[in-house]
Amino acid sequence: MGNHRIGIEMFSTVVEKIGSVGVVVSAMGCAACFPALGALAGTLGLGFLAQFEGVFINKLLPAFAILVLIANTWGWLRHRVHIRGLISILGPVAVLATLYPLWSYGWSTTLFYVALATMFAVSIIDIVKPAKRRTADV
Repeated sequence: MGNHRIGIEMFSTVVEKIGSVGVVVSAMGCAACFPALGALAGTLGLGFLAQFEGVFINKLLPAFAILVLIANTWGWLRHRVHIRGLISILGPVAVLATLYPLWSYGWSTTLFYVALATMFAVSIIDIVKPAKRRTADV
């Protein structure tokens, strides 16, 4: 049973990291939408991603954000650490909100960057100090 639990936790961690990186790479494909990430992509030699802008923004970015949201929600339910769980789902929820209902507002790009920074910070914190399962309060 112990090895099974370690395997599930490792899988959850890997899925969350892949999703976070996927969100950033997908956003790099749209220099017009997210100029700072477009400049970073050009600097890293990833300017060719711009030709796939529609696929990245309309399909991959929401898919990766949903993947991170599911992984973080599952971790929140498993560990029952409410503040950490809430912060971990704020990033992907903000990314999805930016892509759909808030896209037309000028401040939505700033919200998107804050969401990416939040997802990155949660990923780093998860690596440095993984969540422990809370015991039942008796």
